[in-house]
Amino acid sequence: MKLMFASDIHGSAYYCRKMLEAYQAEEAGRLILLGDILYHGPRNDLPKEYAPKEVIAMLNLMKNDICAVRGNCEAEVDQMVLDFPVMADYALILYGERNLYATHGHIYNENNLPPLKNGDILIHGHTHVLKAEKREDYTLLNPGSVSIPKEGNPPSYAILEDGLFTIKGFDGTIIKELQL
Repeated sequence: MKLMFASDIHGSAYYCRKMLEAYQAEEAGRLILLGDILYHGPRNDLPKEYAPKEVIAMLNLMKNDICAVRGNCEAEVDQMVLDFPVMADYALILYGERNLYATHGHIYNENNLPPLKNGDILIHGHTHVLKAEKREDYTLLNPGSVSIPKEGNPPSYAILEDGLFTIKGFDGTIIKELQL
């Protein structure tokens, strides 16, 4: 199954639309949101077209396609308005013979690893910095940020298909690829 990963929408209706357009164009089987869906938090500037209510409406229409984990900006009130679960700290996805551990990154990350077996995959957002690296015992992935990228990166998302992890910009450019 083709999976699309996106993180850190932070309530941007503009970039949520871009993300959903990319999801449709990619014809992915599932959209995995890595947290910080509705709010921008105190450390970030407002993203383009900050409109959490519009983001809620767009994502609720896609509720059967979405698997989401809780970011550090999610609160219980978010679950009251979203029609899909958003309060889990992580999702464990079987990917072939490996586990793909999807989380936001504020708790589990490269400096505080979750319980991984040799060869497993850790994917998270939170840093707003894209990454795709094979480490000694695991693979570390980050699709970057949909709306507030950092370190000069463009707004981005990622696709995982047939063992190839591809980070893309919303203009369709391939930013980074890694064969898992």
